Amino acid sequence: MQFRDRVHAGELLGELLHHELGEIDDGIVLGLPRGGVPVAAEVARRLDLPLDVYLVRKLGVPGHEEYAMGAIASGGIRVLNTDAVRSLGIDQTTIDAVAERELIELERREIAYRGDRPPLDLEGKNVILVDDGIATGASIRAAIEAVRSAEPASVTVAVPVAPLSTCRALTEVADRLVALEMPDPFYAVGWHYVDFTQTTDDEVRRLLEA
Repeated sequence: MQFRDRVHAGELLGELLHHELGEIDDGIVLGLPRGGVPVAAEVARRLDLPLDVYLVRKLGVPGHEEYAMGAIASGGIRVLNTDAVRSLGIDQTTIDAVAERELIELERREIAYRGDRPPLDLEGKNVILVDDGIATGASIRAAIEAVRSAEPASVTVAVPVAPLSTCRALTEVADRLVALEMPDPFYAVGWHYVDFTQTTDDEVRRLLEA
C-alpha cells in the first residue's frame, strides 16, 4: 500500500484504531515531530482525543546520519542501538558528542512547538504514540521509555508502516502496537508514500494550535 500523504495515512490509521480500540477514556495522542504530527492530528480527530507532541531525536552514526545508533527523548532519556554501537566500534565520546548536539535541537523544538505550556501530565493516561513510520525503532523506543517514566495507564504505538521485525520487538516494550503495513522485507518509510515532503515547524505549530 502507498499513502497519498501523511494526512491520508492518518485518516486510515485513525479508522483502524477506532475499530480496534473503540472509545478511549483519559486518552491523549502524541505525535513525534515533525512527520508524525500530521498523522497524529488525523488520529486525534478520529478518536476525539487531545493532541500534543513528544520530542525525540535520532542519534545518527557520524558520516551515516540516517542510520540510528540510538535516540534521545524529553526527560533526559537515552536509548542506544547496542548492536550498531558494538558492530561499528563507536566509542562513548562519539555517542556523547552526537547526543549533546541533538539535545540542542530537541530543546529548540520543545520551545518552538510547546512554547510556555506546562510539561505534559501523562500519569494515568492512555497514551497513543504516533509517527509517520518506523525503521529501526530507536526513536519510538526512546519515546516509549520516556513516557513510561510518567506512569501512564497504557502506551500504544500507532504507525502507518513499520518492518515486521521491528513491530515484533516493540511489542515487548509497548502495551499495544497498531500498524497499517508491516512489510518484510522493508526498504524505507518514504517508499510507502506518494508525497513524503518534509513537514515544517510552521505546519507542526498550526496543527497543534488547531
